[in-house]
Amino acid sequence: MNLRPYLRFLANCPSIELLWDAHCQKMLDFGFDRLLYGFTRYRTSNSLGDPEDFVILTNHSREYTDVFLGEGHYFHAPMVHWALENEGAGSWGVLAEMDRTKTLSAPERRVFDFNHTMGVVAGYSISFKSVSARSKGAIALTARPGLLQDQIDAVWAEHGDDITLMNNIAHLKILTLPYTAPNRGLTSRQREALEWVGDGKTTQDIAMLMGLTAATVEKHLRLAREALSVETTAQAVLKAAFANQMFILDV
Repeated sequence: MNLRPYLRFLANCPSIELLWDAHCQKMLDFGFDRLLYGFTRYRTSNSLGDPEDFVILTNHSREYTDVFLGEGHYFHAPMVHWALENEGAGSWGVLAEMDRTKTLSAPERRVFDFNHTMGVVAGYSISFKSVSARSKGAIALTARPGLLQDQIDAVWAEHGDDITLMNNIAHLKILTLPYTAPNRGLTSRQREALEWVGDGKTTQDIAMLMGLTAATVEKHLRLAREALSVETTAQAVLKAAFANQMFILDV
């Protein structure tokens, strides 16, 4: 699949699952066999937000993600720091330079050493343009075992513009598709109740529209708040909307 058909496929892809499977396969054509995509809408000056609210897509092994994500190594990863401060593509060659000049901090060194034990050695990171101070997205493209950084740099010199374009389109498409984080899913009744709140309806209005008692509506809204880990129904509506979990079309 050359560039134009692939971009057309990305633009029309109906689900994150289908998009991600195809994108992993497409990046393999360029020598990247492991991908890690992350996006948050809840960034602050000293935090990336609750990890359970991140959009995380990866084909790395559980052995890797349980440590890198589960144990919070990502927070000290040099290329994550780079992605938070930059936009565009960055070669992992900078890591070898940091290692050579002994400028890695102790936490960064632990991440660096762990990545090397897992074969996460050569690659590129792409940091996507943000339109909000609270949001940030990036993807890490890990070169397949056996490829050195200078070899993947040569691939990037030839195809980097196209790879960056494909990843940017994939990122923009992901932001439009429903995503349910672990432990953040809504039932159909909870979603419907939130949708009516989003339309400005009162509890009594919603009870009539859904054919329920007001108490049952309140129960659905309370469970939705708990599922989304927020305190108010307004926050629940906003978080569900961010994740494209409201007003979903059946496709």
